[in-house]
Amino acid sequence: MEKVVFERTKGLTDIPMRYCPGCGHGVVHRLVAECFMELGVQEKTIGIGPVGCSVFADEYFNVDMIQGAHGRGPAIATGIKRCLPDRLVFSYQGDGDLASIGAAEMLHSAMRSENITIIFINNAIYGMTGGQMAPTTLLGMKSTTSPSGRTVAANGYPIRVCELLSAMEGPIYLERVSVDKPAAVVKAKKAIKRAFEYQLEGRGFTLVEILSQCPTDWHMTPLQAIEKIRKDLIPYYPLGIYREPQDDKRAKPKKVAVEKES
Repeated sequence: MEKVVFERTKGLTDIPMRYCPGCGHGVVHRLVAECFMELGVQEKTIGIGPVGCSVFADEYFNVDMIQGAHGRGPAIATGIKRCLPDRLVFSYQGDGDLASIGAAEMLHSAMRSENITIIFINNAIYGMTGGQMAPTTLLGMKSTTSPSGRTVAANGYPIRVCELLSAMEGPIYLERVSVDKPAAVVKAKKAIKRAFEYQLEGRGFTLVEILSQCPTDWHMTPLQAIEKIRKDLIPYYPLGIYREPQDDKRAKPKKVAVEKES
């Protein structure tokens, strides 16, 4: 008898994804879906799809989904969770969706410690709309709206979301991970699952930031894009836990993310 060692999660619909070759969205979709399936809450899960590359997330996640206006995911998630507190509610957002037009919704839902989870994909660029500079675009990084590279004088500094939210009292769990190698993917799944568990326990606001590849708008091959995460993104956006409940028996000793100079 053959032993099944891996199969497609039933948390995703059986349709082809539209993402570019080498994009990290597909990997993260699978991780999110595996987590709510393993927690046994598929029928109780509601997701909010973003505006951006993952605008079709409502077609891929095999749960109830709502397509929100650009950046308003946390506000929509707040309304759903307050009306249906027994549901697992997550907002899936990119860097432009969350850190630009949706910055106010993100900050205020975190400040109130709304019992929701945000899955934040940081690929340092506006992907779907043509490669414009995002709030997370690195200094010196070229885009269609910063063809000579981002500068402090013209564009200011990139926003570090986990560091920003960690200064607030509301968030209960903040972690930054990546999907640039198998070990990192395993760690990313653990972070997503942990965030969902905290929400199901009613602890409050959780966010997992995931550094992801964008070969198309970075004008690189998939392998080059993975190397860019390691060489450029991780030094500026250090991986690690930025906030976690200290009374959780599952929690390991506090891991402090050390900021490195870019």
